[in-house]
Amino acid sequence: MSKINIIYWTGTGNTEAMANAIAEGAKGEGAEVEIIPVGDATIEDVTGVDKVAFGCPAMGAEELEDTEMRPFMDEANKVISGKKVAIFGSYEWADGEWMRTWQEEIEGTGAQLVADGLAVYDNPDEDGIDDCKFLGRDLAKA
Repeated sequence: MSKINIIYWTGTGNTEAMANAIAEGAKGEGAEVEIIPVGDATIEDVTGVDKVAFGCPAMGAEELEDTEMRPFMDEANKVISGKKVAIFGSYEWADGEWMRTWQEEIEGTGAQLVADGLAVYDNPDEDGIDDCKFLGRDLAKA
């Protein structure tokens, strides 16, 4: 059984809803999953599991949240080479550029993304929740 930690930041609850759906999908494949708000996460929450998912909505000029998530990712990027990773988040403006930039960042670490970064517009609707569940399944099976 694989162990997966889902580490996320949320401002309005949209990314948290996505994290919960990803966990549901992964658990459906038999994975052991822990959901951790980034403010409570440690680097051991990244290094101590088989697989990890990171979630953050688009902020500012399409970037990661800068007081908790960005500093955490700066540290996590140093230890995820070779690890199976998923990234996700919601956005409410522009075209999701932050997710493409984040995906390039993760790929540059040597981590193995199990799928393209999942960006859902605003509050995830039924299709968005289904996409999250599929991402959780893909991560668990990777």
